[in-house]
Amino acid sequence: MEPRAARLVVLAVAALVAVCAVLVTVSVVTGSSRADQTGTTTGQSTGTGQTTGGTTDPNAPVVAFYGDSYTLGTGASDPANRWSSVIAAERGWNEFNYSVNGLGFVNHRQSTPPDYGPEDGVSRSIAADPDILFVTMGLNDNFSMPDRAADIRTAIRTDFATLRAALPDARIVVVEPFWYTDDRPDSLAQIIGWVQSEAAVIDADFIPGASHWIEGHPEWMASDGLHPNDDGYAEMAVRMDESLRAIGL
Repeated sequence: MEPRAARLVVLAVAALVAVCAVLVTVSVVTGSSRADQTGTTTGQSTGTGQTTGGTTDPNAPVVAFYGDSYTLGTGASDPANRWSSVIAAERGWNEFNYSVNGLGFVNHRQSTPPDYGPEDGVSRSIAADPDILFVTMGLNDNFSMPDRAADIRTAIRTDFATLRAALPDARIVVVEPFWYTDDRPDSLAQIIGWVQSEAAVIDADFIPGASHWIEGHPEWMASDGLHPNDDGYAEMAVRMDESLRAIGL
């Protein structure tokens, strides 16, 4: 190849690389701006519990999910396969998912109710200003029973009252705490009862039976034996869809 021709090839390649870099930068900035504007997401974890990614119709309902690893989607091959993202996609909802591994009403909290810090799930859920809010916690609190029974019950009551006061027009859906083994400790029934009774106090919808949704199906569990795999989350999405249809969602 002649020197002049070689230089032209190099310049052409350099120009193409530069254009690609600009396009990537614009794409990233635009995507970030949309996420910031809507606070809604279906995508990658930021490491703080909130997930970020592509949004749907900005005029569609904003739906917040406040929960533990079973709502974060731990064990799934991709966040899009978790039950919350599946039902949000099916309904055209904008998903804001603030869920954290190990999170409970007292376990792994950023702050202690009613002294909520800005990074606490209650604070983040309120900041999303959702049309619909799902609360899906209680599993991890079993590991603090019975020593912290009083704290757990008080935290449930305080969380629910705080969410309702801050979001008077939101539809709040409280889901029976999920569970991960066929063995059920006595504490599970206690926590389910507390969650259900406090949901009634704030006039929230309650989804019963969720602690049984993947019971008896080890093939629906990920390799860690603690969380659902894609098939498990798919089953949870089916059960949740049926439950939501029953309450008109």
